[in-house]
Order: sequence, then C-alpha cells, then structure tokens
Amino acid sequence: MTIEPNSRPEPLQQLHPCRVYKAVGFDDEDLSRPVIGIANAFSDIVPGHSHLRQVAEFVKKGVHLAGANAVEFGVIGCCDSVGNSTVGGHYILPSREVIADSIEIMAKAHRLDGLVLLCACDKIVPGMLMGAIRANIPTVMVPGGPMLSGPAYGEKTKADSTTVSETYGKYQKGEATWQEVLNLQTITQPTCGSCNFYGTANTMCCTAEALGMTLPDGGSIPAVYNERLRCAKRSGEAVVALVKKNIRPKDIVTKQSLQNAIKYVMATGGSTNAVLHLPAIGYEAGIDPKWTMAEFDRQSDVIPHLAKINPASNDYDMVDYYQSGGVMRVLEMMKDHIDTSVMTVTGKTIAENIASHSYLYGPNNENVIRPYDNPFDTLGGLAILRGNLAPETGVAKPAAIEPEVRRFTGEAICFNSQEECEKALEELRIKPGHVVVIRYEGPKGGPGMREMYRPMKLMHGQGLALSTALITDGRFSGTNNGCFVGHISPEAAEGGPIALVQDGDKITVDVYKKEITLHVSEEELEKRRAQWHYTPKVEDGYLARYAALARSAAMGGILDWKKR
Repeated sequence: MTIEPNSRPEPLQQLHPCRVYKAVGFDDEDLSRPVIGIANAFSDIVPGHSHLRQVAEFVKKGVHLAGANAVEFGVIGCCDSVGNSTVGGHYILPSREVIADSIEIMAKAHRLDGLVLLCACDKIVPGMLMGAIRANIPTVMVPGGPMLSGPAYGEKTKADSTTVSETYGKYQKGEATWQEVLNLQTITQPTCGSCNFYGTANTMCCTAEALGMTLPDGGSIPAVYNERLRCAKRSGEAVVALVKKNIRPKDIVTKQSLQNAIKYVMATGGSTNAVLHLPAIGYEAGIDPKWTMAEFDRQSDVIPHLAKINPASNDYDMVDYYQSGGVMRVLEMMKDHIDTSVMTVTGKTIAENIASHSYLYGPNNENVIRPYDNPFDTLGGLAILRGNLAPETGVAKPAAIEPEVRRFTGEAICFNSQEECEKALEELRIKPGHVVVIRYEGPKGGPGMREMYRPMKLMHGQGLALSTALITDGRFSGTNNGCFVGHISPEAAEGGPIALVQDGDKITVDVYKKEITLHVSEEELEKRRAQWHYTPKVEDGYLARYAALARSAAMGGILDWKKR
C-alpha cells in the first residue's frame, strides 16, 4: 500500500534525537531516561589512571541506581612524570586544551544530559573542568586518588617517586650507589594512583573538591582504598540528582567559589601550577584571569599555612592528609574565612556539607592540619612575585622554601633550556651562590611550559637546596623545594627581561617582600635588548599552533584567539 505524504503517521520531529543509542543496546525505556556521559581518562600508560576502568564501573552502578543511563567515552591523559622527563614534556600543558576541547565536543555533539569526569593527574583535572564548564551540563568530577608511599629513605619518613631524582643527584656527587637509585625506582611507587605527594595532581584534585565540583573527600581518598569505589558510586547517583535539579557547572564555579579555591590552595601550600589552572578554569566561567591572579596575590597576604604535606613535610603524605580529614577538615578550619554559601555538586552548600560531614578516621592530626588560629606559618603557601625581572608575575611556594633561603641574592648562571641546565649539573658546574636561570621554556618559548622539577631535584640531591636559587619562565612540579620562582612573565620568547640576563648578573629573590630583582641598570638592559633576537623552536604541528595562541603564564596560559 502506498501512503500519501500528508497522511504519514508521525512527523520526523517526534523521532527520538538519540535513537542511534538503540544500536548499542538501548531500548525504548532507556531513551526516556537521562543519559550521563562518563569521560574516562583511563590508560595503561599513566599510574594515576590505570585503575579508572574499575572506578567507572562503580560510577555506572550509581547512575543506574538513580534511574539514568551511563555512556562511557575515552579522553587522553599524559603523565607529567614521564613527559617532563623527556622532550615529550613540551606537550603536557598544551594537552590541557585538547582535553577541554574533547569534553566540550563530546558533551555537545551527543546531547548528553550530564557528565562524570574520571581523572587523576595534573593537566587532565583542569582540562576536564574547563570543558565541562563550556558544555555547562550537570557534572561531577571523580578523581582516581593518590598512590601509597614507599618506605623511609634518607630524610623522608615515606619516600616518593621524586626521591629517585634526588638520589640520582647524590649519585652524581658519589654519595649514593647506582643500585640505590635502581631500587628506589621500584619501591617508591608501590601502587596505582596519582603521585603520593601534594604535587599538582593531588593539589588539583583536592582543589576541585574545594571548588565544589567533587563530592566531600573525593579529592584525597587513596586510589587503593575501597572508599574510593563507594565515592564513585555516590558520584554517579549525585550527577543524576544534579540533572533533576538542573544544577550546572556555572552555578558552582563562580567568583565566590573560585576565591574559596584560591584560599584553600594558599592554606595547604598547593602546587604553583594551581596559579596556571585556576585562572584558566575561571576564564571558561567568564572570570577574567587578571582578577584571579590578583586574588592569588591578595590572599597570599591573608591566608596562613594550615596543612603540611610532602613536600612541605618529610613525614606526612597524602594518606596522612586524608586520614586527618583532608579538604573537608581544612574547609572547616577556614569556615569563618570563606564563603560557605556557595553551591556544590552535593546539591548543598559548603556550610551544609561541613555540618553533615563525618570523619572516618576520627580526630585531626595537628602535625598535618592546624586550626586557623594556630597555623604552621603566617605566610601563605604561595606567593606572587614581581619586579624588574618579572614585571607581570613570578610564582614561588613559601610552603616549600626553608626560611633561611626565602631571601636570597646570588650570581646568575644562564641556560636556554632545561637540557642545558641538566648537562651543567651532570658536570657539577652549578655552585653555592648561583641563581640558576632557565629560560625559553614558557608557554610560547618551550613551547608548552615544561616543568623544571628535575633540575631542582638534582640540585637538592647535590646538597645545593639551601645555597642556590632557580628561576624560570617555565614551571615547577608541586613537589619542588629549595628557593625557586617560576612562571616569570613576560617570558623570554616574548622579550621579557629574563631573556636579557647574563652570567654573573646579581639577582635577589625576596619571598617576604614578594619581589624579584635583577641588579642591572635600565640603560644596560636597553643595550642588551637592542641586540636580542628570538627564533621559534617549533614551526609546525600542534605545538606551533599552541605557541601562536598561548597567552603568558600571568594569564593562566590560556589559548586566546580573540585578541588577534
């Protein structure tokens, strides 16, 4: 029988827009339920992500119990530790933008009703948050959690993965054996999970909790604890509740919650990389990175240092932090100094979360977390430095800088790449009194702004931590200690003053005054500037595109095409 066009039983508009899900086993009843995308950064490459398949299964249980459907998709995730040990480190920070793009694309192209973000490591956490804010559909982040630590070694009660680099520095000076270095490679990372210290990965996972995008305790539960799986299931249930209430990332990520997150980072001595990522996260929510950077600067004078975790402590790691109450304990200590009225992914405010929270491990260990009126230090965990060497910004971490080197004056020894500096360390050319300058490693110059953690760790191992300083337009891992200033802006590739420093120049780093000074006259700098020139290191591929669009570290390293 032929059906006339105007007598067709149903118009095209009434067909379900996601009917293609039938091809993967959905039935008609499924099509009437919310569809929750699980963005999973699982891979066999990254220790922080290698267990995320199991975590995803528990998220799915929660989603299904709450009456919705879960659809899982993959997201790239690079390991900073591996990448930054090689030239692959150029791709680590730029990968943040690819991750953000992929979350936005998948969420919008597939008309998802909600998102759960599974991640653990440095750039994946902020990248996923950035993409989720762009998509602006109900979202919960589920970090994979930190790994356990290794045995005691040297001055550390609990060794971590960076102990290997420190010991290699000792080996270079004949103070450790090669077998010790090899053994430490095996025993300092005994489980899966993000790094066992309070580096960038754990800083960002915990800061996501302080921001309100992760369930209480979700930022710090160790990867191998069964509570991690229960948290994943609760997160699956929570995202469905957010869909029903229509609570979206832009309802949670506001100026008030971003300010809370900055205060949290200050109080816990978080990674200097937080000063890159929070401006970029805020930017996606319509918050000017300049405001965020100014807030970092302002809060560094206000918020004391309340939590001491490796690398600020040689005795306490992420497990100790979690068992002492973690993020929720710190927020409770700060409740009179933060905005507790802001919304979180529980569907409740921070004040309500604090009031209802139960601490599994009992009383707080005040060797790990202190009350607000009895801090470890009145100086905030991070500091924004400025001066003629860093007209826009430089970033230091007082929480990991011993008081005796918070003011340091020395002579410059200059390197135009991380590799040049490492070669000098191998040859034992860096001496007490040096200010090591590593430049052309910024967002444009690197390109990609690699971490300079390995030179710092080698210097520590060589016994130079309290007699030298290191400054760079690159960045640092959250595990660094010694006197260091990163993110110097403008960077060398943009003709910043750091490009004009010469061997033997006198440099002063003053963390207390938040100043970094090059003791060279403006007349002399102008002469040097007239002779300066720069040739980009990379002229094709993704890194060339990234370098063309990347803004300075002072702007969070965001990609900005609007100004062109």
